[in-house]
Amino acid sequence: MMNPVNNRVHFRGTQMKIAIIGYSGSGKSTLARELAEVFQLPVLHLDQVQFLPGWKERTTEEQCEIVDNFMNEYPSWVIDGNYSRVCYTERMEQADLIIELLFNRFTCLNRARKRYIRYKGQSRPDMTEDCDEKLDWEFIRWILFDGRTRKHRKRYRSIQNLYPDKVIVLRNQKQIDQYLLSLKK
Repeated sequence: MMNPVNNRVHFRGTQMKIAIIGYSGSGKSTLARELAEVFQLPVLHLDQVQFLPGWKERTTEEQCEIVDNFMNEYPSWVIDGNYSRVCYTERMEQADLIIELLFNRFTCLNRARKRYIRYKGQSRPDMTEDCDEKLDWEFIRWILFDGRTRKHRKRYRSIQNLYPDKVIVLRNQKQIDQYLLSLKK
């Protein structure tokens, strides 16, 4: 696993593919936007792929088609989100860099609370229109417990073991800030 601060990632040629995964509320979409801006890359937020207006869900087949088309259309990209049923293996294999945001559960809950306050009554920039930001008990339970099961933790460890030369694990905002600063040097 790469040190997020001391090692710069060396990308093949001019192509750069970045997959950002991690716990809900950890800042995946925000980091995706920041990296897309730094490297001038197209970005795909999987929350926008999953949801249609009014929190209706696309079928898994439709989601896979959208993601597959995006990855085939662009030689470089940033994709944020877990969605293990949606071209997960392909995204991890194709990515030059995989960033895992593995913040503690209470930090994630606090960040989700702040996001809710900021976007209450509206859709955030990385979400489908007419999917107003919400923070209900189901989502709180997901952040604190259901999204952190042994199966989820095992999936993150598996990615670290499968791709040790291209995984960066960031566990707090300070590490994200240091990583972004290292890219500007």
